[in-house]
Amino acid sequence: MNEGNIHLTSSEIGSLWTGYMNDSMSKQVLGFMLKHIQDADIKPVVQYAHDMSSNHLDTLVPIFENEQFTIPNGFTEQDVNMNAPWLFSDILCLMYVNHMAKAGMLIYSGFVSMSYRDDVCNYFMQALNETSNLYKQSLETGLSKGLIARHPYIEVPKETDYIDSKKYLSGLNPFSDKRPLNAVEISHLYQNILTNSIGMHLCIAFAQTSPSKDVQDYMLRGRNISKKHIKVFTDTLLKDDVESAQTNVSVSGSTTQTFSDKLMMFHMNLLISAGMGNYSTAASASQRSDLMINYERLSFEISRFAKSGADIMINHNWLEQPPGVKDPKKLAKKKQKG
Repeated sequence: MNEGNIHLTSSEIGSLWTGYMNDSMSKQVLGFMLKHIQDADIKPVVQYAHDMSSNHLDTLVPIFENEQFTIPNGFTEQDVNMNAPWLFSDILCLMYVNHMAKAGMLIYSGFVSMSYRDDVCNYFMQALNETSNLYKQSLETGLSKGLIARHPYIEVPKETDYIDSKKYLSGLNPFSDKRPLNAVEISHLYQNILTNSIGMHLCIAFAQTSPSKDVQDYMLRGRNISKKHIKVFTDTLLKDDVESAQTNVSVSGSTTQTFSDKLMMFHMNLLISAGMGNYSTAASASQRSDLMINYERLSFEISRFAKSGADIMINHNWLEQPPGVKDPKKLAKKKQKG
């Protein structure tokens, strides 16, 4: 059968739309970063990320046009002030790319698993491969410059063992000792400290450069939530004498509007979605009950934060609606008016 005669499925439509929105946003943020980066090792990594987003958009547009699929508004040069002063340190730019590459690998692997048509599946597989290469480049650059800390070291097991008591799963009783963290639990706690640190610094940058009071307040609230979550995870690690993640990144003191409020709110929504996914994965992988409860209650706090953000975006008409099933009531009303 001719590939052009195969209709896009709902999952493919949703994935293509989401991919376009994310890449149009990334292109603007990375373009601004490129203008100010001085480090000769970091700049090629950010350039690769920028070119990748730009190439993705160039590939997606013909697919939309061939399917008579309305191209999303997304984000353009109008959403970034290229004349704004320096805002992110070079180290933060590298950490940002590394973090977004991690999120991108998860997103694209999901898109691949929901794609059926050869052209769509091949596109997402290529995007996944490119994003994996970006992650590897950013990781190697960070490690070589001593900017990215490895996860904590623990002693490798010398023999296999089995859980012989239900106490292994306990942890809520404040009057009893908790068992030491296992390697899986440590990895998720450490990773969530890193991701919250990136989110916290972006919230600071967005808060101080937004001209809108409601956006400023929202971003400052996000900063406080990230700080709180970092403390929860850090304290949990330190109780077992496990070192916590350290990030040496910074934001300048610029208050000049750099990105549109629409872009910043969309970006924060993307980070929140990735964070909630991380917490859900961590909760399911953790076997100590206190850790599971922590992830659940912190996820609830994030979901409330996300709802507040969506309300702000709707109030300002910034929230672009994803493609969906036609509402029969709206169609009927339109027909009646006609």
